Amino acid sequence: MINNDINNIAERISKLGTESAFEVLNKAKALEAKGVNVIHLEIGQPDFKTPEHVSAVACKSIMEGNTGYTPSQGEYYLRKAIAKHSKEYYNINTNPDEIVVVPGGKPIMFFTMLSLINPGDEVIYPNPGFPIYESCINFAGGIPVPCPMLMENNFKLDAKQLKKLITDKTKLVIINTPGNPTGGVMDESDIRAVAEVLKDKDIYVLSDEIYSRLIFNGAKHFSIASIPEMKDKTVVLNGFSKPYAMTGWRIGYGIMNKSIAETMTTLMVNSSSCVAGFIQEAAKAALEGPQDCVEKMAESYRERLTYVVDKLNQIDGIKCLMPKGSFYLFPDISATGLDDKTFASRLLNESGVATLAGSSFGIYGSGHIRISGATSKENLDEGLRRIEGFIEKLKQEKLSA
Repeated sequence: MINNDINNIAERISKLGTESAFEVLNKAKALEAKGVNVIHLEIGQPDFKTPEHVSAVACKSIMEGNTGYTPSQGEYYLRKAIAKHSKEYYNINTNPDEIVVVPGGKPIMFFTMLSLINPGDEVIYPNPGFPIYESCINFAGGIPVPCPMLMENNFKLDAKQLKKLITDKTKLVIINTPGNPTGGVMDESDIRAVAEVLKDKDIYVLSDEIYSRLIFNGAKHFSIASIPEMKDKTVVLNGFSKPYAMTGWRIGYGIMNKSIAETMTTLMVNSSSCVAGFIQEAAKAALEGPQDCVEKMAESYRERLTYVVDKLNQIDGIKCLMPKGSFYLFPDISATGLDDKTFASRLLNESGVATLAGSSFGIYGSGHIRISGATSKENLDEGLRRIEGFIEKLKQEKLSA
């Protein structure tokens, strides 16, 4: 008889965390199943459709039979297109041999840890930050070292703070700009200051640039991989989910030195084998086709976030910065008197608004919630109305206590 006791599960699995957005989405869906109307401000998914010219290429490719195996590193034609795109938009000098195509962005996080991190190596990562960073570090046996992304510093990684965290065990530093969950953007001077700290050290960088095309309010994206002395020490994570509204297509890529690319290709061989050919054809069409769709999405997000920030800052107990990228807001709700987990939970259960507790992105996110602007203005309006009503309810509770 097979013993299904949980104790038989490999110990390494206990090191994996989860992504709170999907947990809250499940709770919200459960409420909806009971008839509750929920405003979804929790999930980071573009509410736009994939551009028609991209979908058309995929459909044509499927009908032509492009449904077999492909090279584990990715089709050469796509890697060549990525290299050209990266030079044009990010000033990264690369070539197809330095690019690995993977199913989504997360494999680049996992593969970077599995390629570079030995047990006991320290990895400095942004906090609050995407929770899968810490999960991947733990799974690889590394030691997570949180670097605070604070509101008073516009949620940017500070080179002086980074320098204090570096030890002789530091192997990797993670940069995420524009940042999730904060929308913070590091400008060129910020990136160059980080590079100055790292350039003479045997430390690699994982630069998560997945939101780099969704940038606005005068900000400009600057990749640390565009600095010649940092190029071979950097793994760039990028993809198609956010700029081209292709979240469900599951395709991303990494740019890295050739040795790491060979290692990641081996990991692809041993995990998912390859990315579907028709998806790679679509990705090439996205890069080489009209880019006005990306610009329109970015402008729409800017308009929505500007509107929501203005409204949030009119509500007693909330302070919110205007981000310069992504489609997220990270307002401070600490003045309401509730901790962020209680606030988010009660807001969902009592007012039907799904948001994420800031502390689910790390200890330095405490006192904040994350709001996604990737939804319609009608939903944002209704969500804001309910948030204001919920905070008014909290005031009445205090008065009657």
